[in-house]
Amino acid sequence: MIMLKKLLIRNVGPAPLMEMEPGPRLNLITGDNGLGKSFLLDTAWWAMTRKWPAEVNSKLTTGRMALPNSNKKAVIEFVIKGKTRDYEREVPFSRASQSWNLEKGRPGSPGIVIYAMSDESYALWDPLRNYGNSQNTDENVAAYVFSPNEIWDGLELPNEKGWLCNGLIRDWALWQTEGGRRFDLLKKVLAALSPSEEEKLAPGNLTRISIKDVRDVPTIKMPYKQEVPVINASSAIKRILALAYLLVWAWEEHLQAAKISRKKITNQIILLVDEIEAHLHPTWQRRIIPALITAMDSLSQQKADVQFVFTTHAPLVMASLETVFDGTKDKWFDIDLRGDEVSMASREFQKQTDAAAWLTSEAFNMKSARSLEAENLTRRASALLDSEEDVDKNAVRAIHEELIKKLTPYDPFLTTWRYICSKKGWLDR
Repeated sequence: MIMLKKLLIRNVGPAPLMEMEPGPRLNLITGDNGLGKSFLLDTAWWAMTRKWPAEVNSKLTTGRMALPNSNKKAVIEFVIKGKTRDYEREVPFSRASQSWNLEKGRPGSPGIVIYAMSDESYALWDPLRNYGNSQNTDENVAAYVFSPNEIWDGLELPNEKGWLCNGLIRDWALWQTEGGRRFDLLKKVLAALSPSEEEKLAPGNLTRISIKDVRDVPTIKMPYKQEVPVINASSAIKRILALAYLLVWAWEEHLQAAKISRKKITNQIILLVDEIEAHLHPTWQRRIIPALITAMDSLSQQKADVQFVFTTHAPLVMASLETVFDGTKDKWFDIDLRGDEVSMASREFQKQTDAAAWLTSEAFNMKSARSLEAENLTRRASALLDSEEDVDKNAVRAIHEELIKKLTPYDPFLTTWRYICSKKGWLDR
């Protein structure tokens, strides 16, 4: 079941018009830097939760309110699948109040919304815990929005009135000490999100990192037989650990809220991830999306309907989906710069065989997968091959020497170049 059914943005952000009708499962967004990928995810989050991430947590440096890009009427339209009917809105921007004119009240989203931002901030909206128990929305927590530090150390209520979340370090240590379902689920999600079968992410023993720090700090087992405190792990591992923790914490707290409120557990989740490949080694990039699909399946005993929306710059991520992508329920959206205008289109997902071919596809629009210097050299050589005029053999030999220095002996272009030059006699002395 699809949660976000439509998002249309007119005269806001980098483009005069951006429109997407996501598929029910996997949705990919590609495009160059600065063309609006993160902006789209921020807007999708706002449409489903009524708040911009930075509006909930002022510590964030991203996720700020979208603004008009001209004096023309600025509008955001969206359609969300509700419990009984679609929740459809056309929301104009008020220049007088400098805000979006969306009526107050409970958001229309029936499921859990999770957003992993590219700067290691995270956001969560739960239909049972956020605006879930009161018509007066001011009495409820709008959403759980974590700065990069807060996902590790905990999220406090304003004015130090209490804690909304203990954070990864304390919760992980508690779950590990208790044993039981939460720790088992964390281990299962970590295993699913591991970079390879040989390098499984697994918890080590709790440890202390300082005389001055009384916390028991979780560790992660490394393939070189050491247990590294999670706060000292690499950027890639820390991002995966934080995402795994948030998934487990979000689901377990939802179960607790359902139990306390005696309300039905949702079976709908939408996961937004900006730059899915951030910090990840190529071997990990090639697994991460299929791994996330597996991890989400392991969260609940009942089959959850999960809608994914990812942005990526990585050809290996695109290549990894060639055996996963299903055109009946998955979509690929590409953002390009056409002249001086940004445009967005839904593209047909066609297999490219390998990552190098994806680099020269519509996803990335590169001329080749070579270095820029080698690409310019092969372009010059190609111009000579295509020339219908008499060719200067000295120029041919000069480029030939450069090609030999800059390209591998097995480069397909060099093989073709040698063959054609030999047929034409250009390399003869």
